[in-house]
Amino acid sequence: MNEHISKEDPDKDLLELALNSREGDLRAFEELVKRHQGRILADCRHLTRDSNDSEDLAQEVFVKAYFALQRFEGRSSFRHWLQRIKVHHCLNHIKRNKGKKSVALEEEIPEDHEQLRRAPEVTRKLDQEADRHRIEVAMGAMSPALRVALVMRDMDEMSYEEVAIALGIGLSAAKMRIKRAREQFRVLYLDETLQAAPAGEDA
Repeated sequence: MNEHISKEDPDKDLLELALNSREGDLRAFEELVKRHQGRILADCRHLTRDSNDSEDLAQEVFVKAYFALQRFEGRSSFRHWLQRIKVHHCLNHIKRNKGKKSVALEEEIPEDHEQLRRAPEVTRKLDQEADRHRIEVAMGAMSPALRVALVMRDMDEMSYEEVAIALGIGLSAAKMRIKRAREQFRVLYLDETLQAAPAGEDA
């Protein structure tokens, strides 16, 4: 029994199983991976703007987490602990690739013939895809420092204190960086929306 794991942590049972599993028994940890891999993969893409390496980065995050698992002290939830590992790993990736320009490829959307016959649904999906594209473009145009802070706070739902610790800056600086990040994102998103508006349409 690992008393340091918070009873409120939704991953508590799996964590205890993973920590007490025999050597080579990865079943509990693999369940933790399945539970969190979607978010970690998406965040690696948003943080680094590197579609080509995001899957490798996400896998490396879980490898690091596995080998550090015995050092997990339960001061935060497993989810937030995993997010901190992800943030540091992605920041290191960004530093290593500083100056290199990568172009994010558009994700291919699977065709659904039944839904294609439903015009309103198609229109809604097209609107959602257009909005997703504008968000991607706006985030891609942000400075890396501001983008990382925005993802940690508004996507990962990390506290200001956790963001400050992860970035190695003071609490006030973290709050200011997140404020600037939100402002920059709004400007870039609005600019992208206006550019996408049909010619002649009122602003």
